[in-house]
Amino acid sequence: MSNLKYQMVIQWSDEDNCFLVGFPDFPEQQWRTHGETYEEAVNQGIEALESLVMAYEASGEPLPEPSTVCAVA
Repeated sequence: MSNLKYQMVIQWSDEDNCFLVGFPDFPEQQWRTHGETYEEAVNQGIEALESLVMAYEASGEPLPEPSTVCAVA
C-alpha cells in the first residue's frame, strides 16, 4: 500500500504486559493495536494502518498529512 507513510509508535506497557501500537497522525485514538512481542506489534501495526487508511478512503474522508522528520547531517 502506497499510503503507509505514517509514524507508528510502539511502546511497552507494564500495565497491559504487551507492546502497544499507535499512530500519532491519527489522533482520535491513542492506541490502535498491540502485540506480545515487538515483532508481533510491528505486524499488527501494519495491518491496523492498512485498515485505517482503507476506512478513510472508503468513507471519502481525507487522510491526515503524514508528519515528517528532518534529518540533520
